[in-house]
This record gives sequence, C-alpha cells and structure tokens, in this order.
Amino acid sequence: MKPGRARAWAELLRLPALFTVPGDVLAGAAAASARANSRTLLAIGSSLCLYEAGMALNDWADRTEDAAERPHRPIPSGRIRPAEALTAACALTAAGLTLAARAGRPALTVAAPLAATVWAYDLALKHTPAGPVAMAAARGLDLLLGAAATTGHTRAAVPSAALLGTHTLAVTTVSRQETRDGSPLPPLAALAATAVLTRLITPRPPADRGTAAAPGLPGPTATDTARADLSPSTTPAPIDTTPGTTATATALRTALSAAYAATVVRPYFHAALNPSPPLTQRAVGSGIRATIPLQAALAARSGARTGALLVAALAPLGRKFARKVSVT
Repeated sequence: MKPGRARAWAELLRLPALFTVPGDVLAGAAAASARANSRTLLAIGSSLCLYEAGMALNDWADRTEDAAERPHRPIPSGRIRPAEALTAACALTAAGLTLAARAGRPALTVAAPLAATVWAYDLALKHTPAGPVAMAAARGLDLLLGAAATTGHTRAAVPSAALLGTHTLAVTTVSRQETRDGSPLPPLAALAATAVLTRLITPRPPADRGTAAAPGLPGPTATDTARADLSPSTTPAPIDTTPGTTATATALRTALSAAYAATVVRPYFHAALNPSPPLTQRAVGSGIRATIPLQAALAARSGARTGALLVAALAPLGRKFARKVSVT
C-alpha cells in the first residue's frame, strides 16, 4: 500500500484511538474478579474490530456533511471511495462477531448488541438526542464484553460499565458541537461529570489502619485492591492485605484518578470559556485520551494492579500517534 493510501486509511479508522479500546475489556475482566485468559484476548480482538467498524461506518454515513464541514477527511477528499469504507465496516463487524463467538456464547451475547448499537448510532442516532446515550451504551457494553468473555457473567462489571459510560456520554455530548461555535453548557456538564467520576474512583482515606471506606458505587475496598493481577487464569486470585501492599494499591488508584482528571479538566474549561471548533475539538480529543487512565483506574479499583499498569502504558503511545493522525 502506498504511503498516502495508508495514511488515508489511518485517518479514516482514527488509528490512535485504538489505544483506548483494550482497556475496556481488561477493566471488565478485572471488575469480574477474574484473571485474563485466552478468551479475554479474543474479546480484545473483537472489541478492536467493532470499534474500527464504527469508525469506517461513521465516515461513510457522514460523507455528505464532511464534504461541507471537513473536506480534508479521506472520503470527501477522494482518497478513499465510499464503497471501500462501507465494505471495511461490514468486514470488520463480521470479524468482531466471529472473534466474540470464538470467545464463547456469553461474549457473543454481549458483542451482538454492541455491534447493533454501533450501527444504529452511525446510521440513525448520531444526530438525535439519543446519540450520546447510544455511544455511552456502546462503551459500557464493550467493558461488559470483557467480563462476559473471561467469566461468562457480567453482573459484577455493571458498576464499572456505568462509570465508563458516563464519561463517554460527557465526551460525546461535547463532540456534537465540534464543527461549529456552540454553547458552554456541554463542556461545563462534562467538567461536572469528570469531578463526580474522579470522586468515585479515588480511594477514600482509610477508616482505620486496614480498611478504606467504599467509593460511591459498589466496588472493592482498599483491602480488596491488593488482589493479584491479571494473568492467564479464570479464577479469582487470593487477596494480600499486608499494609505495604494495600498502600501501594491505594497510591496507584490515586495516581490514576489524578491522571484521568488532569487529562480533561483544562481542555473542558477552555472549551467552556470559548466553545469554538478548535478548542472544542481539543477537548474532545482529550476526553477520548482520558478514557485510558479511567480504564486503568477502574482496573486498579477492582484489584488488578498489573492490568491497570498495562492499560496506563497505552496512554503515551496514544499521545504519540495522535500527533500524526487526529483522533476526532
């Protein structure tokens, strides 16, 4: 493939945003109190395919609008034909569902409505009031996919899915005005949502020497956060409640929570002060990148410290590639 052609596909698929995807599945597996296994890897592959299907389908559905507002995009600029983008979306959707089926029936049971939500959002819901809710549901389902593939159950992962979906709802609401001068209300609402989420994922000061108060949503206490990390198995790991281990887990959660807030607070604030397209697009890009430290914090909140660090390590890679290809 020629360099120009490869770049066009990278822009269409928004490749830097791919770094925000594996953390959904890993956070879901962690929330289910399970170690990652081969089915978790299949779920990651399914998630990546379905995410990229949504990117290709998005530009295909928006090709007329992009011709007026963003003529530099791959389809209106003529670098990729509409039929190619639609074919890619169909092929990637089929691949995502196939990988989910190989991960087991519970995974396919989640992946099928996830794929349906992606297609419904791009083709019908994006420009309606239900658009942000649909996108939030897609992210939440993606996290549940990790739990379903790894353990066959999703109930324990619902609180984490709700937190991730709330963040996605805020980012998507802001993104609806990224091509025009808008209102300061969406970025202000996103700031408020970030404050609430940061509060919920940040560990509270310990109530006594060995136990920390639980966060606002159901989740593990500080003693639970010492649970051994994601490694190939499907059974919960034993809990180490030694003070040093607990302190390390708490420090990790605190650092990841702070990283999440630091990634988005300033861009949201600037977009609220001046909701112009450049500042709004910057806020949206920061919101997308903030998904990674949020996923890592959710994994750490569930006790998967190594998994949390692996997810967090994707953040600098995403930033590096985002300098070359836009994530919006």
